[in-house]
Amino acid sequence: MSKFVWLFAAAAAFGQDPRQIIEEVQKRTRADSQRYEGTLQVIDGKNRIADKRWEYERLGSFGDSKAVLRFVAPAEVKGVALLIHNHKDRSSDQWMWTPALQRDRRIALQDRSTRFFGTDFSFEDLEERDVNQNDYKLVGDETIDGQACWKIESRPIKTKSSQYTHSYLWVRKDIYAFVQVEGRKNEQIVRRIHYRDLEKVKGIWTARTLEVIDIGRNSRTVMKLEKLDYNIPMKESDFTLQALRRG
Repeated sequence: MSKFVWLFAAAAAFGQDPRQIIEEVQKRTRADSQRYEGTLQVIDGKNRIADKRWEYERLGSFGDSKAVLRFVAPAEVKGVALLIHNHKDRSSDQWMWTPALQRDRRIALQDRSTRFFGTDFSFEDLEERDVNQNDYKLVGDETIDGQACWKIESRPIKTKSSQYTHSYLWVRKDIYAFVQVEGRKNEQIVRRIHYRDLEKVKGIWTARTLEVIDIGRNSRTVMKLEKLDYNIPMKESDFTLQALRRG
């Protein structure tokens, strides 16, 4: 079988099985580590703009990873940090460090739907989940930003582990990358994340711009990824509560 025919056959097979599509997305984006600097512009319902900036580091991938996200600007949020320990079979463990109070607090599961420190990301949106934590159904084909996509419905297997009853995922057919995710509670849209400016970095297709829209608040956050890198040396000791407090 020629390479072209094999790729065509593989694509057809993936198109029939939504779980295989998501598995392929994860396979193509798997990395031992990731680092970036994010510039965030938060626009509220009255078009008032607040600029923020954070640094992000992750060791591992998907359901077996640890991450630290730390604000570096503006001054009033500088040093606020979030530690995330992701798990293959359950929701992540999360702790937030607030330097002004000199204390950390564990983020309870029931609080994961709240906004993370003035952005339109919820705490849940910042975790990484393995493909096996959800059930999938292929809804159809749609075009997003001029690109052919599969539209897939995703439902958490453990219903109490998510603020969303289900989500819709749009995956580009040519490169197996997310271009949009829509989190819903029953039939109501809660949050939409749009992935733009996809670029290949060390062989991994990565969106350099993310726009997160909180439907209920009529606000949005536009994040741009700078100094993005993958598979760089990191230490396990940098992803602990002790390291979180050191800053």
